[in-house]
Amino acid sequence: MSEKRRLLGMTLDELKGVASEVGLPGYAAKQMADWLYKKKVTSIASMTNIAAAKRALLQESFEVGAVPPCDLMKSVDGTIKYLYPAGLGNFVESVYIPTEDRATLCVSSQVGCKMNCLFCMTGKQGFTKNLSANEILNQIQSLPETEKLTNIVFMGMGEPLDNVDELFKVLEILTASYGYAWSPKRITVSTIGVAKGLKRFLEESECHLAVSLHSPYPGERLSLMPVEKAFPARDIIETIKQYDFTHQRRVSFEYIVFKKLNDDLQHAKALVCLLDKVPCRVNLIRFHAIPNVPLESSDLARMEAFRDTLNAAGIVCTIRASRGEDIFAACGMLSTAKKQEKE
Repeated sequence: MSEKRRLLGMTLDELKGVASEVGLPGYAAKQMADWLYKKKVTSIASMTNIAAAKRALLQESFEVGAVPPCDLMKSVDGTIKYLYPAGLGNFVESVYIPTEDRATLCVSSQVGCKMNCLFCMTGKQGFTKNLSANEILNQIQSLPETEKLTNIVFMGMGEPLDNVDELFKVLEILTASYGYAWSPKRITVSTIGVAKGLKRFLEESECHLAVSLHSPYPGERLSLMPVEKAFPARDIIETIKQYDFTHQRRVSFEYIVFKKLNDDLQHAKALVCLLDKVPCRVNLIRFHAIPNVPLESSDLARMEAFRDTLNAAGIVCTIRASRGEDIFAACGMLSTAKKQEKE
């Protein structure tokens, strides 16, 4: 018996194809979208304005495909890390981060990652597969706190712009009137700068962009991020300069601060030069130690001096508060390799 196809994660155009397949009128696609993305049903049987006979036909080949998390860990700071199944023996993690005035979900786009950044546990896991639109959106829709969400960041496991087709389906559903109808300004996509995906994202989306930078010097960035060879930071920044970020859309640069490596004022000044004429902000992130990686986090005084140098030069710079470190949910710490070994 063939596996049923999942409706969750389908765009309106794809749902029109489903409607046609089972002999439903075109408007039934909008009805299905309402049930899926506004009412968030978990079964086709719940779609009560579709004729019972047609629902039975739908159920022969399709299912909603909303799958609850199979495990969770809660941090002392209120951060919750959820584990979701993602196909045969595969899992992904997403992280719910509540604060006083917002609730953010950090979403994964791949099982593992190809980019192999030195400081990231996901990269150490290697790459297994791209997540489908269903598996990405399921992290949002099946989240127990989904109704509390104010923001979504694609900063979990994997490189979102290395899975651009599935990512774009999810972004469409999140922002379209038939879907969640969110403002794109509530969504941020993080990238190391995959050129083809970046250009498409800048042209076709209005969501915020976050670029992983971590050093203003090419050789040093290459030692941290092998992708500098294929996607140099200077090329990424030149691409970004061709687009308008002066209004509500925002571009930020993520900069993990390593002790005695990239945390001195020389680096800060070089970063000011590199980001010249780019209306942006820089987020400084404390490094979270991971096994077998000879890097240490910078101390707060050096991070503050770095921040103050950028602010004085007119670049908005903040130090991001670390969340969920005690449950390995902080930046660079997501990995499901051990969980998959146990299966």
